[in-house]
Amino acid sequence: MRIPFTKAHGARNDFLLTWSTAVPAGDRRMMARAICDRHAGIGADGWLLVTPASSAAPGADGGIRLYNSDGSDSEISGNGTRCAAAFLIESGVTADEVRIATGAGVKHIRVLERREHHYLFEMNMGRAVVEGQLRFALEVDGKRWDATILNVGNPQCVVFVENFDFDWCALGKRIEHHEMFPNRTNVSFVREAGPHAVDVVFWERGAGETMSSGTGSTGAAAAAMLRGMVSSPVEIRTPAGPLLLRRAPDGDLYLTGPAEITAGGEFYWESEPA
Repeated sequence: MRIPFTKAHGARNDFLLTWSTAVPAGDRRMMARAICDRHAGIGADGWLLVTPASSAAPGADGGIRLYNSDGSDSEISGNGTRCAAAFLIESGVTADEVRIATGAGVKHIRVLERREHHYLFEMNMGRAVVEGQLRFALEVDGKRWDATILNVGNPQCVVFVENFDFDWCALGKRIEHHEMFPNRTNVSFVREAGPHAVDVVFWERGAGETMSSGTGSTGAAAAAMLRGMVSSPVEIRTPAGPLLLRRAPDGDLYLTGPAEITAGGEFYWESEPA
């Protein structure tokens, strides 16, 4: 069987997008693991199934369901939703403004710039909700880490550090599976970089280390603003380059970042691997 796909990335956080109506019957979690495999598949951090407006929430131009590269579900990806916006625009569904139904509600994205398959979007990420204390001592293997736990449509654990000179991937994996998070969590490590900037690296639930993260960037900047470390607008310096977040007067958070469509084709799906 063949699964059509479009490949896109948002600040090197890459995704495969497929119309849900074109996906053959079968175990979609297994399909996600296979198509996202970087050696035996196409390779991506996640697989987005895109539903047409007729099957999405009222007022939406389309909807998305995200499978991580390990086959697990995720409520939303900020970078992935921008990629879906580019996908819908190039499919002729809409033009300069896109409303996409996600597991975290309908998100509004607008085009700031476009050059062929390259886009710059601003996306309303909603609000960050702190879960528990703003400053929390998270204990991992006998050591305490300065953290903020919040939700930006998906769970985020923001860990504040002085530098990245330690095995933060190993720590991120431990935190993802920490007993505090029965449904696992995304993890970002944040270093202060000035009154309007933070440096951030990411360990994402179900995908591992990623070059950037839209929701992770939102959580990191929101936590830093709530702590008084930085003020809006905030430049989030990721390994893939900067994203920009601003807080509107009503408290909503708006993230500006790129999306680029890079390829398309078919994946040959075998339900029983050889």
